[in-house]
Amino acid sequence: MLMWKRILGLLVLASGWLPARPFSVLVYNVENLHDVDGVAVYDDYQPSAYSRDDALTKLRNIASVVAKCGEGRGPEIILFQEIEIDHTPGKGAPDYAAILKGYAGTTIEHMLGDGFTTRVADLPAEALLLKTFADRGLDGYTVVPGGDRSVSAMDVAERPAMQTVVFTRFPVKGVRTYPLPRARNLLEVTLEVDGRPLTVFNNHWKSGAGDAKIEPIRIENARVLRLRLDELLKADPNADIIIGGDLNSHYNQKRRYRAMKETGINDVLGSQGNELAVRGPSRDLYNLWFELPEAERGSDTYKGEWGTLMHLIVSRGLYDLAGVRYIDNSFGVAKFSGLNADAAGLPVRWSAQGHGGRGFSDHFPVYARFETVETNQPGKFAPLVRDSGREDSGDGKVNKVDLSKTDFSSAVVLARLPAGANLRDGTWTGKLFRVEAAALDGRLLKIEVSGETYDVFGPRKEIRDRLYAQRRAGGRLAFYGELGIYKGNWQFLVKSEEWVK
Repeated sequence: MLMWKRILGLLVLASGWLPARPFSVLVYNVENLHDVDGVAVYDDYQPSAYSRDDALTKLRNIASVVAKCGEGRGPEIILFQEIEIDHTPGKGAPDYAAILKGYAGTTIEHMLGDGFTTRVADLPAEALLLKTFADRGLDGYTVVPGGDRSVSAMDVAERPAMQTVVFTRFPVKGVRTYPLPRARNLLEVTLEVDGRPLTVFNNHWKSGAGDAKIEPIRIENARVLRLRLDELLKADPNADIIIGGDLNSHYNQKRRYRAMKETGINDVLGSQGNELAVRGPSRDLYNLWFELPEAERGSDTYKGEWGTLMHLIVSRGLYDLAGVRYIDNSFGVAKFSGLNADAAGLPVRWSAQGHGGRGFSDHFPVYARFETVETNQPGKFAPLVRDSGREDSGDGKVNKVDLSKTDFSSAVVLARLPAGANLRDGTWTGKLFRVEAAALDGRLLKIEVSGETYDVFGPRKEIRDRLYAQRRAGGRLAFYGELGIYKGNWQFLVKSEEWVK
């Protein structure tokens, strides 16, 4: 055995590369993490709708997802989107290390509870998140916000609401921001990874992926990024660059929406799906969505379809034998059943329903692993684990949400709830229930639970027809439904015909 290990070691050295310390990168749109200063652009985050308890729930939930990545300590680099810009900033930039030191003797729970003060209220959202991480052993991060600190001087109607933020355990050597048309600032952060430079770009482009009228805005968003990339790659064609964020575009945007003659992500930025092509002179970027089988490509849903709005895109230099290298086929979607993924495998998005709110985000994060190499051979490439030389364009494929694959074993059986259980206390909101109950008289589908009325609703006519057929046949309804509130009314939402049983 020892002889074989020595032979393997010689073969690795002979191949020209030697892997060193691996690390991971996570891209996470947290769906509007706000601070608690009571000043917000969005109505849903005014003090009457967004409490300190709500903020604490969001902070805890984000930390629980991040802790699942990076072997329990969190990834070394995290690219966050949708963190609120502080609208009550202090005179200087936040000193995040000093904030952690000042609150080292307490917890985020106490800070947002009995220990709440005006000083805590003044902390920006990313500082609250950093403290939450530190309390849970997710420590060692430097925080780089990408927003404009001058927002407090703007007219309220003109203030940008959200920003991108980078958390990193690597030394920060440079930071630049670039205004994007009708989108959040592009954030560029230069890091030192084991003595090697690595540039990361954190993006959040204009929303409305399927809207051809909005695509020209994303084209301009992409153009700003592409111009900066061209500057870096002209200076060093093998520069190590990671592009991440919510591009509000699908990896196969141009083929998915044929009416779009030009797209930001594919035509202007140059994101493409031939892994070997990055070694050539004309295609310098590879989109890591192409690492997954087509049926597994999805980080978000809209109108019954999976989308791929979250991205990790790598440059040519992340395949060579110098500096930082992408670990082939390490890309994935950070979805965890019973945590940020529901019984149907869909994102458990944030909701302010119930005391303290609930949920995570309308996007699953995406991640990938990287490593440094001990050689210095730019332009000489490591072998791929899987031959990805074929042209993979995505062919405009759209993955439909398949609710027939729902894990019904996790459903709460309504008939087995403990006596006195209050379905409206926030504990049960968003849970999948197995319901068998008498239908109330009337035109609409309703049931009664513990003396209180609940609507039963199916979003499609086929679902409602099945429910009405049950009521006509025996006056009872039997279904799986998700508990929630719609326009102030409590309801069980039956999402699929397969949920009527």
